[in-house]
Amino acid sequence: MYEVKVNYLRQTGEDNPGAVKETYLVDGVTPSDAEKLLMEEIKPLIFGDCELPSVRNRKFFEIIETGNGTDLWEGKVEQIIIEDSGAEKRRPCTFLIEAANITDALSTLKSATNGYDCELLAIKKSAIIGIIHGVK
Repeated sequence: MYEVKVNYLRQTGEDNPGAVKETYLVDGVTPSDAEKLLMEEIKPLIFGDCELPSVRNRKFFEIIETGNGTDLWEGKVEQIIIEDSGAEKRRPCTFLIEAANITDALSTLKSATNGYDCELLAIKKSAIIGIIHGVK
């Protein structure tokens, strides 16, 4: 998955195009594949020039698309693992959660981590506004 930032002019009102900066998570094989998939998706919205200032690899422990929300939230937890030697090991995990609000996002995150020995570190609204899947 690639996080792709895009800047372009978009029709925002009656006759005035406005500059927008958006971030998408794109399921592409390569960075150039992710760029191509994003451009295909947003092409009808573009009014004028478009630039892609940033494409970076993003790894999530799990992406939870509920279909019940309009926003994406990033939840960070540390999974606690007790090794055979008795030593405690902590593994950071980031979840991307679709939810209507922070309360729903937290509830979904708690459900997703039920059964894991983990500690919730943070939950915040993500800059990512949409997920684009390469193969439908």
